[in-house]
Amino acid sequence: MTRILLCVGEPILAKGLESVLRKAGDFELLPTCCGMPAMTEQLSQGASPDLVLLDLTEDVTFAVMSELKKSVGSAKVILWVKSVSMELAFQALGLGVRGILRKQLPAEVQVKCLQKVRAGELWFEKALTDGFLSSRRVSLTHREGQLVSLLAQGMKNKEIAATLNIADGSVKVYLSRLFEKAGVKDRFELALFGLRNLTNGGQLPNEEPSGTGARPVLGIRSLVMPRPQLPLEYAAVNPRPGTV
Repeated sequence: MTRILLCVGEPILAKGLESVLRKAGDFELLPTCCGMPAMTEQLSQGASPDLVLLDLTEDVTFAVMSELKKSVGSAKVILWVKSVSMELAFQALGLGVRGILRKQLPAEVQVKCLQKVRAGELWFEKALTDGFLSSRRVSLTHREGQLVSLLAQGMKNKEIAATLNIADGSVKVYLSRLFEKAGVKDRFELALFGLRNLTNGGQLPNEEPSGTGARPVLGIRSLVMPRPQLPLEYAAVNPRPGTV
């Protein structure tokens, strides 16, 4: 039997899901949690699930998921969502989430997803995997992530320098490197991509102080960027990239 821990924010949905899983006969249901605090407490008391189905509510940030991954041990985590952005899915995969399951799917598909993930497979819909293939992930250093986060908040160079307790010139150097690294032309474009990733769950807590007496600064671990389109001339001459 597969031990499964449900964390569902809406009690009526939790009851329906419990009923579906009991009828499937493959699952041993641990006491359902109605939120992250209850789940954290249950895990601290020794609960050892094989699967964790986590309702993606507003209080489930990537910082929370990162900490959850540490506390669930070898359990496989699946996000239960109404809708999901490609950026969020990409970031979740990077944090070890093994599947993203939409609530609107039929009951038999919900059960199939859990069975597949328990067997060691990943569960991501084709639209998401296609999005992964058409995007690229730009990994950021700790400081770069902080800078992009502050830039997305509309801060100017002097404000960023003061917040991070670094020189104005250092901010300019970081920005120049980030433009090249992310393939963007200016600070406005970088700020837009930073804001898009932040609002889709890419925000993580800063693990280091930004400077003496400075407040903690939230950063971004990576940026999910669209891949540039092939030039029309290349597409016409070589319609199948990778062939000669």
